[in-house]
Amino acid sequence: MHSATSRSALAALLFSAAVFAQTDPGDFIKQGQALSRLGKQDEATAMYRNALQFTPNSYPANSGAGVALDLKGDSAEAQQYFAKAIDTAPSPSDKIRALRDMALSYGFESNCKGAVPYDRRAYDLELAAEDFYNAGEVADELARICIDSGDLDTAAAWYRTGYDAGLRQPGIKPDRKDLWEFRWEHAQARVAARRGDKAEAQKHAAAATAILAKGDNPQQEPFLPYLLGYVAFYGGDYKAALEQFQKASQDDAFIVAMIAQTYEKLGARSEAMDCYRKVLGFNAHNPPVAYARPLARKKLGE
Repeated sequence: MHSATSRSALAALLFSAAVFAQTDPGDFIKQGQALSRLGKQDEATAMYRNALQFTPNSYPANSGAGVALDLKGDSAEAQQYFAKAIDTAPSPSDKIRALRDMALSYGFESNCKGAVPYDRRAYDLELAAEDFYNAGEVADELARICIDSGDLDTAAAWYRTGYDAGLRQPGIKPDRKDLWEFRWEHAQARVAARRGDKAEAQKHAAAATAILAKGDNPQQEPFLPYLLGYVAFYGGDYKAALEQFQKASQDDAFIVAMIAQTYEKLGARSEAMDCYRKVLGFNAHNPPVAYARPLARKKLGE
């Protein structure tokens, strides 16, 4: 006969099996995504881990856990999940996304060199598929990680790579060509500004302004005050920088972080801290947030 203890253990085992059978890991993933959007990264991570107990090779659960951990500041752990997402990606596009997410994770650490191998793989996959526009996008994203990490030479090289790839699009139309020309001038201006070459920065900013004035890429208009503010900031003209940054998109974590730094340069600490607190409300996994959130946490002493 079974003892009362063994019967209790058997009942617990059967209950656990029933719960397992009735649980949909997808529900945990949906909850994780919702919590992450709300900025509740600890809770989001817990939901993704719940999903992974049922399906350890789940691409969305591994990817989601990596994103949540990056946003809460645990990029070393995030990279373990992104590595799994790369290995379990169910499609070429998912693999590219996972590679880009891994590169971004290094961006959260201001680690350009760590990001390069992953975005290079994503870039090569886009080239192999002859998707030259997205190859250019990947290269520019890597360049953005590198310039924000302070590796200006690597940033300049990848911006050039992105420009060259984008122009390889078969039958490229004039407006798309102007888009890549604008991005290239924009990039050269920022790199020159970071190098302290005011004249070179202003020359490329003027060229970017002239390209945008053609009017065939109106969606790029918010990036002009961003550029002019950037050039002014690194040129030491903080009043002009603030004026331009305030004209740029306030839904961009990078712009808000630059406004915060500009206020600091102007001696307006309270306004700067308000902006850094605003930065922590951004929960996207993208280059602007990869730059802005770690900076804001540092400034706020978190």
